[in-house]
Amino acid sequence: MADPLSKDDELAGTEQPFVQHLIELRDRLIKTVIAMAIAAAILALYPGPAALYDILAQPLVAHLPKGTTLIATSVISPFMVPLKILLMAAFLLALPVVLYQVWAFVAPGLYTHEKKLVLPLVISSTVLFFIGVAFCTSSCSGRSLPSSRALRPRASRPRRISRPT
Repeated sequence: MADPLSKDDELAGTEQPFVQHLIELRDRLIKTVIAMAIAAAILALYPGPAALYDILAQPLVAHLPKGTTLIATSVISPFMVPLKILLMAAFLLALPVVLYQVWAFVAPGLYTHEKKLVLPLVISSTVLFFIGVAFCTSSCSGRSLPSSRALRPRASRPRRISRPT
């Protein structure tokens, strides 16, 4: 690392007071929230929270026993679960903007050789993240659900109730 008093330090003279950093951080966070709100609005219009929920619940519903359905475990969960899914999907859709805002906040404090490493890192980590999401959605959840049904306690297994005639 370069000596802070060195004349060839490329970051010399670029320091900002602490309050300036907080103001810039606030501005970056506001831009990130705006990008997520736009993505959420787009996803709310098409395909909509219910469709997103159906897409994510489909592997689970496919492995449910015949004649059973998913249930709500609290009064507010039929509203909150699709909303949470919508917000997570909006975050994923706005992820390039979020990562850019993080980069724009951190970049002024990096040396040139450090900045050269960031672009390949961001691109590869974003691509690998989405590959991991696709892998878990397509492969892992479909294989883990049948085995998790076998591990449930007897009391929670569906039973046939015979009615007296």
